[in-house]
Amino acid sequence: MNIQDIIEGKKKWREEWRTHMARVKALPQDYQIVYKEIQRYLFKVGPVELTGGTGLLAGIIDFFEEGAALGKGVLEVTGSDVAAFCDDLIKDSKTYADIYQESVGQEVSKAMKKVTDKTK
Repeated sequence: MNIQDIIEGKKKWREEWRTHMARVKALPQDYQIVYKEIQRYLFKVGPVELTGGTGLLAGIIDFFEEGAALGKGVLEVTGSDVAAFCDDLIKDSKTYADIYQESVGQEVSKAMKKVTDKTK
């Protein structure tokens, strides 16, 4: 991969993001508010797949557009516990928290092995 490929990839991602955000802005106000909270939640929880584009987020917008078209309020679509809705969306996804937990576990195992080896 050369620098031109990187630049083109970033341009493509920016355009995809602009289109994505235009769809968000076209949603009813209650959907926009909940979408932004979901986005914030997912960025904090950190499903690894979010770094690869807007796939999961675009799927949420598709879902929200359908709900809005049916005249439903956003909480009729997500349920009143939006965090639980998010957790359900990513329950089978690897998160950065998972990676960090694995890393901590490996580091503790290494450290304990060193301590055990010294005491033998």
